[in-house]
Amino acid sequence: MKTIVFIHGMFQNPKSWNKWIEFFSAKGYNCIAPAWPMHEGEPIELRHNPPAGLGDLHLQTIVDEMEDIVTSLDERPILIGHSVGGLIVQLLVEKGLAEIGVPISSVAPNAMLAFDWGFMKNSALIANPFKGNEPFYMDLESFHGAFCNTMSMEETERAYNEYATHDSRNVLRDCMGADGQIDVDMPHAPLLFIAGEKDEIMPTELTKRNSEAYTDEVSISEYKEFPNRGHYICGQPGWEEVAEYVYDWLQKHQEHQYHTSAVL
Repeated sequence: MKTIVFIHGMFQNPKSWNKWIEFFSAKGYNCIAPAWPMHEGEPIELRHNPPAGLGDLHLQTIVDEMEDIVTSLDERPILIGHSVGGLIVQLLVEKGLAEIGVPISSVAPNAMLAFDWGFMKNSALIANPFKGNEPFYMDLESFHGAFCNTMSMEETERAYNEYATHDSRNVLRDCMGADGQIDVDMPHAPLLFIAGEKDEIMPTELTKRNSEAYTDEVSISEYKEFPNRGHYICGQPGWEEVAEYVYDWLQKHQEHQYHTSAVL
Protein backbone atom coordinates (compact mmCIF):
# COMPACT_ATOMS: atom_id res chain seq x y z
CA MET A 1 0.00 0.00 0.00
CA LYS A 2 1.54 3.29 -1.13
CA THR A 3 1.77 6.11 1.43
CA ILE A 4 0.78 9.72 0.80
CA VAL A 5 2.03 12.38 3.19
CA PHE A 6 -0.14 15.51 3.11
CA ILE A 7 1.61 18.70 4.21
CA HIS A 8 -0.56 21.67 5.17
CA GLY A 9 0.34 25.31 4.71
CA MET A 10 0.04 28.48 6.74
CA PHE A 11 -3.23 29.26 8.56
CA GLN A 12 -4.26 25.58 8.37
CA ASN A 13 -3.49 22.35 10.18
CA PRO A 14 -3.90 18.61 9.38
CA LYS A 15 -7.67 18.83 9.71
CA SER A 16 -7.73 20.73 6.40
CA TRP A 17 -6.78 17.43 4.68
CA ASN A 18 -9.60 15.32 6.17
CA LYS A 19 -11.62 15.12 2.94
CA TRP A 20 -8.54 14.30 0.89
CA ILE A 21 -7.51 11.61 3.36
CA GLU A 22 -10.96 10.04 3.10
CA PHE A 23 -10.83 10.26 -0.72
CA PHE A 24 -7.36 8.73 -1.12
CA SER A 25 -7.84 6.15 1.64
CA ALA A 26 -10.86 4.87 -0.32
CA LYS A 27 -8.53 4.54 -3.33
CA GLY A 28 -6.22 2.25 -1.36
CA TYR A 29 -3.55 4.67 -0.15
CA ASN A 30 -2.13 4.86 3.36
CA CYS A 31 -2.57 8.55 4.25
CA ILE A 32 -0.62 10.60 6.81
CA ALA A 33 -1.18 14.30 7.58
CA PRO A 34 1.35 15.48 10.16
CA ALA A 35 0.98 18.77 11.98
CA TRP A 36 3.56 21.49 11.86
CA PRO A 37 5.02 22.28 15.28
CA MET A 38 2.45 24.20 17.36
CA HIS A 39 -0.36 23.28 14.94
CA GLU A 40 -1.68 20.15 16.62
CA GLY A 41 -5.30 20.04 17.76
CA GLU A 42 -8.57 21.71 16.87
CA PRO A 43 -8.27 24.94 14.84
CA ILE A 44 -10.87 26.72 16.98
CA GLU A 45 -8.77 26.05 20.09
CA LEU A 46 -5.60 27.14 18.31
CA ARG A 47 -7.30 30.41 17.34
CA HIS A 48 -8.65 31.11 20.82
CA ASN A 49 -5.43 30.05 22.56
CA PRO A 50 -2.48 30.56 20.21
CA PRO A 51 0.48 28.41 21.33
CA ALA A 52 3.20 30.30 23.20
CA GLY A 53 6.07 31.03 20.86
CA LEU A 54 4.02 30.61 17.68
CA GLY A 55 5.53 33.78 16.24
CA ASP A 56 9.02 32.31 16.64
CA LEU A 57 8.29 29.33 14.39
CA HIS A 58 10.60 29.16 11.37
CA LEU A 59 10.41 27.30 8.06
CA GLN A 60 13.47 25.13 8.70
CA THR A 61 11.95 23.80 11.94
CA ILE A 62 8.91 22.65 9.97
CA VAL A 63 11.00 21.17 7.16
CA ASP A 64 13.11 19.23 9.67
CA GLU A 65 9.96 17.86 11.31
CA MET A 66 8.47 16.78 7.97
CA GLU A 67 11.79 15.25 6.89
CA ASP A 68 11.96 13.18 10.09
CA ILE A 69 8.47 11.84 9.40
CA VAL A 70 9.14 11.08 5.73
CA THR A 71 12.46 9.33 6.39
CA SER A 72 10.90 7.17 9.13
CA LEU A 73 8.70 5.45 6.52
CA ASP A 74 9.61 2.12 4.93
CA GLU A 75 9.76 3.59 1.43
CA ARG A 76 9.70 6.96 -0.27
CA PRO A 77 6.14 8.34 -0.13
CA ILE A 78 4.08 10.51 -2.41
CA LEU A 79 4.07 14.07 -1.06
CA ILE A 80 1.11 16.43 -1.53
CA GLY A 81 1.40 19.92 -0.07
CA HIS A 82 -0.57 23.15 -0.14
CA SER A 83 0.93 26.67 -0.20
CA VAL A 84 4.00 26.65 2.08
CA GLY A 85 3.37 22.91 2.28
CA GLY A 86 3.90 22.86 -1.49
CA LEU A 87 7.30 24.50 -1.08
CA ILE A 88 8.16 21.93 1.60
CA VAL A 89 7.24 19.21 -0.90
CA GLN A 90 9.68 20.76 -3.37
CA LEU A 91 12.42 20.95 -0.74
CA LEU A 92 11.97 17.27 0.17
CA VAL A 93 11.84 16.24 -3.49
CA GLU A 94 15.17 18.04 -4.00
CA LYS A 95 16.62 15.81 -1.26
CA GLY A 96 15.40 12.69 -3.07
CA LEU A 97 12.93 11.79 -0.31
CA ALA A 98 9.75 11.45 -2.40
CA GLU A 99 8.59 9.16 -5.17
CA ILE A 100 6.31 11.87 -6.54
CA GLY A 101 5.50 15.44 -5.43
CA VAL A 102 2.29 17.44 -5.89
CA PRO A 103 2.65 21.11 -4.87
CA ILE A 104 -0.77 22.81 -4.84
CA SER A 105 -0.96 26.63 -4.94
CA SER A 106 2.64 26.42 -3.84
CA VAL A 107 4.88 29.14 -2.54
CA ALA A 108 7.65 29.37 -5.12
CA PRO A 109 11.33 28.82 -4.24
CA ASN A 110 14.32 31.01 -4.98
CA ALA A 111 12.54 34.26 -4.06
CA MET A 112 10.36 34.10 -7.19
CA LEU A 113 7.85 36.95 -7.16
CA ALA A 114 4.76 37.92 -9.11
CA PHE A 115 3.84 41.55 -9.72
CA ASP A 116 0.23 40.72 -9.01
CA TRP A 117 -1.74 42.97 -6.65
CA GLY A 118 -3.19 40.15 -4.56
CA PHE A 119 0.20 38.47 -4.21
CA MET A 120 2.01 41.67 -3.27
CA LYS A 121 -0.70 42.81 -0.83
CA ASN A 122 -1.02 39.50 1.01
CA SER A 123 2.72 38.86 1.11
CA ALA A 124 3.36 42.35 2.51
CA LEU A 125 0.63 42.00 5.15
CA ILE A 126 1.93 38.67 6.42
CA ALA A 127 5.68 39.27 6.17
CA ASN A 128 5.49 42.89 7.47
CA PRO A 129 8.92 43.40 9.11
CA PHE A 130 7.55 46.05 11.49
CA LYS A 131 5.48 43.36 13.24
CA GLY A 132 8.56 41.49 14.47
CA ASN A 133 7.73 38.05 15.89
CA GLU A 134 4.09 38.86 16.52
CA PRO A 135 1.96 36.09 14.93
CA PHE A 136 -0.39 36.93 12.10
CA TYR A 137 -3.88 36.57 13.53
CA MET A 138 -6.15 35.34 10.75
CA ASP A 139 -9.66 36.81 10.95
CA LEU A 140 -12.77 35.97 8.95
CA GLU A 141 -12.52 38.97 6.62
CA SER A 142 -8.89 38.25 5.75
CA PHE A 143 -9.66 34.57 5.25
CA HIS A 144 -12.43 35.46 2.83
CA GLY A 145 -10.34 37.96 0.89
CA ALA A 146 -7.17 35.88 0.68
CA PHE A 147 -8.30 32.24 0.79
CA CYS A 148 -12.01 32.05 -0.08
CA ASN A 149 -12.50 34.91 -2.54
CA THR A 150 -14.46 32.68 -4.93
CA MET A 151 -16.82 31.53 -2.17
CA SER A 152 -19.81 33.11 -0.44
CA MET A 153 -19.33 34.64 2.99
CA GLU A 154 -21.52 31.90 4.44
CA GLU A 155 -19.30 29.19 2.93
CA THR A 156 -16.21 31.09 4.07
CA GLU A 157 -17.48 31.36 7.63
CA ARG A 158 -18.00 27.60 7.83
CA ALA A 159 -14.51 26.98 6.46
CA TYR A 160 -12.95 29.56 8.78
CA ASN A 161 -14.66 28.19 11.90
CA GLU A 162 -13.63 24.64 11.14
CA TYR A 163 -10.16 24.96 9.63
CA ALA A 164 -8.45 28.36 10.03
CA THR A 165 -5.50 28.96 12.38
CA HIS A 166 -3.13 31.81 13.18
CA ASP A 167 0.50 31.58 12.10
CA SER A 168 4.07 32.79 12.29
CA ARG A 169 5.11 35.59 9.97
CA ASN A 170 8.64 34.17 10.04
CA VAL A 171 7.59 31.12 8.02
CA LEU A 172 6.72 33.22 4.97
CA ARG A 173 9.75 35.46 5.47
CA ASP A 174 11.98 32.37 5.46
CA CYS A 175 10.39 31.10 2.25
CA MET A 176 11.88 34.14 0.51
CA GLY A 177 15.33 33.61 1.99
CA ALA A 178 18.09 30.99 2.00
CA ASP A 179 15.84 28.28 3.47
CA GLY A 180 13.58 28.56 0.42
CA GLN A 181 16.33 27.91 -2.13
CA ILE A 182 16.15 24.89 -4.47
CA ASP A 183 18.44 23.66 -7.25
CA VAL A 184 15.83 23.45 -10.01
CA ASP A 185 18.35 22.22 -12.59
CA MET A 186 19.01 18.81 -11.02
CA PRO A 187 17.10 15.57 -11.81
CA HIS A 188 14.05 15.08 -9.59
CA ALA A 189 11.00 12.94 -8.95
CA PRO A 190 7.88 13.75 -11.03
CA LEU A 191 6.20 16.99 -9.97
CA LEU A 192 2.63 18.12 -10.61
CA PHE A 193 2.00 21.82 -9.95
CA ILE A 194 -1.64 22.79 -9.43
CA ALA A 195 -2.97 26.35 -9.53
CA GLY A 196 -6.32 28.05 -9.01
CA GLU A 197 -7.34 30.60 -11.64
CA LYS A 198 -8.42 33.21 -9.06
CA ASP A 199 -5.87 32.55 -6.32
CA GLU A 200 -5.19 35.84 -4.48
CA ILE A 201 -2.13 34.50 -2.64
CA MET A 202 -0.30 32.39 -5.26
CA PRO A 203 -1.28 33.66 -8.72
CA THR A 204 -1.33 31.26 -11.64
CA GLU A 205 1.54 33.03 -13.40
CA LEU A 206 3.82 32.32 -10.43
CA THR A 207 2.81 28.67 -10.12
CA LYS A 208 3.35 28.18 -13.86
CA ARG A 209 6.75 29.86 -13.66
CA ASN A 210 7.61 27.65 -10.69
CA SER A 211 6.77 24.55 -12.73
CA GLU A 212 8.72 25.74 -15.75
CA ALA A 213 11.79 26.62 -13.65
CA TYR A 214 12.63 22.92 -13.40
CA THR A 215 14.88 22.39 -16.42
CA ASP A 216 16.18 18.80 -16.24
CA GLU A 217 15.18 17.27 -19.57
CA VAL A 218 14.54 13.74 -18.29
CA SER A 219 12.53 14.80 -15.23
CA ILE A 220 8.80 15.51 -15.24
CA SER A 221 7.36 18.86 -14.15
CA GLU A 222 3.75 19.46 -15.21
CA TYR A 223 1.27 22.27 -14.60
CA LYS A 224 -2.51 22.16 -14.24
CA GLU A 225 -4.81 25.12 -13.67
CA PHE A 226 -8.37 24.86 -12.36
CA PRO A 227 -10.90 27.58 -13.25
CA ASN A 228 -12.69 29.70 -10.65
CA ARG A 229 -10.60 28.40 -7.75
CA GLY A 230 -9.03 30.48 -5.00
CA HIS A 231 -6.25 29.65 -2.57
CA TYR A 232 -8.70 27.43 -0.70
CA ILE A 233 -8.65 25.07 -3.69
CA CYS A 234 -8.29 21.95 -1.54
CA GLY A 235 -11.40 22.70 0.50
CA GLN A 236 -13.77 24.82 -1.54
CA PRO A 237 -16.75 23.27 -3.36
CA GLY A 238 -15.39 21.27 -6.28
CA TRP A 239 -12.31 20.03 -4.42
CA GLU A 240 -13.20 16.50 -5.60
CA GLU A 241 -12.36 17.43 -9.19
CA VAL A 242 -8.88 18.49 -8.10
CA ALA A 243 -8.38 15.33 -6.02
CA GLU A 244 -9.59 13.14 -8.89
CA TYR A 245 -7.15 14.81 -11.29
CA VAL A 246 -4.30 14.25 -8.82
CA TYR A 247 -5.34 10.60 -8.40
CA ASP A 248 -5.37 9.97 -12.15
CA TRP A 249 -2.01 11.71 -12.57
CA LEU A 250 -0.51 9.65 -9.75
CA GLN A 251 -1.78 6.43 -11.32
CA LYS A 252 -0.14 7.32 -14.62
CA HIS A 253 3.19 8.32 -13.13
CA GLN A 254 3.36 5.57 -10.53
CA GLU A 255 2.93 3.09 -13.38
CA HIS A 256 5.69 4.88 -15.30
CA GLN A 257 7.96 4.74 -12.23
CA TYR A 258 7.23 1.01 -11.83
CA HIS A 259 8.08 0.17 -15.45
CA THR A 260 11.21 2.35 -15.36
CA SER A 261 12.41 0.55 -12.22
CA ALA A 262 11.61 -2.83 -13.75
CA VAL A 263 13.70 -2.01 -16.84
CA LEU A 264 16.60 -0.80 -14.72
